[in-house]
Amino acid sequence: MAAMAELISNSVQEMATNGQEPPVKYFSKGNDGGVLDAPVPLIEIPVVDLGLLTSPSTSAQELEKLKLALSSWGCFQVINHGMTSSFLDKIREVSKQFFAFPMEEKQKYSREADSIEGYGNDMILSDHQTVDWTDRLYLTISPEDQRKIKFWPENPKDFRETLHEYTVKLQETNDFLLRAMARSLNLEESCFLDQYGEHPLVTARFNFYPPCPRPDQILGVKPHADASAVTFLLQDKEVEGLQFLKDNEWFRVPIIPHALLVNVGDQVEIMSNGIFKSPVHRVVTNTERERNTLAVFCIPESDNEIKPADQLISETRPSLYKKVKDYVSIYFQHYQQGKRPIEAVKI
Repeated sequence: MAAMAELISNSVQEMATNGQEPPVKYFSKGNDGGVLDAPVPLIEIPVVDLGLLTSPSTSAQELEKLKLALSSWGCFQVINHGMTSSFLDKIREVSKQFFAFPMEEKQKYSREADSIEGYGNDMILSDHQTVDWTDRLYLTISPEDQRKIKFWPENPKDFRETLHEYTVKLQETNDFLLRAMARSLNLEESCFLDQYGEHPLVTARFNFYPPCPRPDQILGVKPHADASAVTFLLQDKEVEGLQFLKDNEWFRVPIIPHALLVNVGDQVEIMSNGIFKSPVHRVVTNTERERNTLAVFCIPESDNEIKPADQLISETRPSLYKKVKDYVSIYFQHYQQGKRPIEAVKI
């Protein structure tokens, strides 16, 4: 119970509301977060239209755009994804409502000390760890028999139904995009999807970033790449914060309110033999405005072997990665040590 009490007393939202000076564990150490007070340029992330991808007359051009986006940036904004603006706003609203509830209501869903699932913030695994300036609600979506419904808020009343509907649609979009990614590389359409598997792990992470008194030294999320195959982010409609690293320079991600931001994770970088890039990204804080986002991670079945597609290996381009199973467990071992997990599986 002591671990849970410590967890709850460390709510970033409470610290921000009370005007409390952040503890030293929140401050970036050395250069681990990159320079935080330098001006950061805005990037023009490619916008991919799913409608054009499905139309025979425009799909070739849109596939080329997808391929270019993933081989240069590792991410794109997707429009015409089949969800209305009002539905995306509804998802944002249930998230905002949850984090606006009194602490005792949110505490009903507090995560256990040795698990990431539920409401809380970073697991403290070492004394030297830098902690993110964020509170989160982390939920398993799929396989459905692994859902821990006790962590799914009963309030707002339509939270569970809305999240279920959203993630069903996202999983359809994910499968479609994995097929399109394979086609863009002239591979069999099911090439990446076969590795992804029929029983993938899909998780959702609701992120709340309150105003921060020291945005020059404190990050909302430390620099990292994702362990997923594909990640979908529903951005805050008004407040920026996400930044991507390219050629050792940070770039701000623009907000397109009714687009979804999609980035590939390490497992698609492996499948594509390094052609698609799993981008390093971070979240910066600000002193004035709260920010709400929802990330959904689509992760291959842990028993499936993930490896570069055979057709992408040749004498001129040998395999760059080892075969790997349960990449997520490798990922967390290295991530908490401040290392780039994908380095562990490079040949």
